[in-house]
Amino acid sequence: MFSVAIDGPAGAGKSTIAKAAAKELELIYVDTGAMYRTIGLACLDDGISPEDSKAVIEKLKSIVLELKYVDGEQRMILCGKDVSDDIRTERVSMTASVVSKIPEVRAFLLEQQRGFARSDNIIMDGRDIGTVVLPDAQVKIFLTASAESRAKRRTLQLEEKGIGADYDAILEDIRKRDYQDSHREIAPLKAAPDAVIVDTTELTLEGSIEAVIDTIRKGMSGK
Repeated sequence: MFSVAIDGPAGAGKSTIAKAAAKELELIYVDTGAMYRTIGLACLDDGISPEDSKAVIEKLKSIVLELKYVDGEQRMILCGKDVSDDIRTERVSMTASVVSKIPEVRAFLLEQQRGFARSDNIIMDGRDIGTVVLPDAQVKIFLTASAESRAKRRTLQLEEKGIGADYDAILEDIRKRDYQDSHREIAPLKAAPDAVIVDTTELTLEGSIEAVIDTIRKGMSGK
C-alpha cells in the first residue's frame, strides 16, 4: 500500500488540496481532522466542556463514529447521523483542538486511522500524520501558509457562503489554534524530519494543488 501524510496548521487548505490530489492520483482521501471535530461536536451537543477530560473520556464510550464515502467524498457519521456540515464551524474547530490533546481521544482514533493505510492507497491529512499516525508513509508533506493569508482565505470562504465573517476574529482564532496545536504535550503539530515543506502563502489554490501533486508524484517515482 502507498500512503501520503499531509500535516499543517489550521486553515492551510489541507483538506481541499488533499481531496484534489487524491482525485487526480486515484488515492483514497482520509480527513482525520473531521474525526476530531466529530468528537468535539459530540461533546458540545452534550454540554461537555472540552477542558473536562474525564467527561470527554466518559463520552467516548457512547460515541459510534463512522466514515462513509459518497461520490468519493468523505462523510462523517456520528451515532447514525451525518454531521459532515455541522462540524465545520469555528466553535467546533476550537473544541476539536482542545479534545485532541487528550491521550485517550487520540488512542480512540489512532488504530482506525492506521487501518485505512493498511487496506488502501491513501492520502491522509491532519496535525500528526507524518510524525505519529503514519511515520512510515512514503510521502510526507508539511503544508503551511502565513496566519494572515489563512485568515483571509477563511473569511472569503465564509462570505462566499453568505456567512458573516470577521477577519480579525478569525485571525485571532487561527493564531490561538496554532499555539494550542504546536504546544500540546501529546503529538504537537510539527513537520516530520523527512517531510517536504510546501508553503502556499503566495500560491493560488490551483498552484498549491499542483505543488502537492508534483511532490507526491516525485515520491511515487522514487525521485
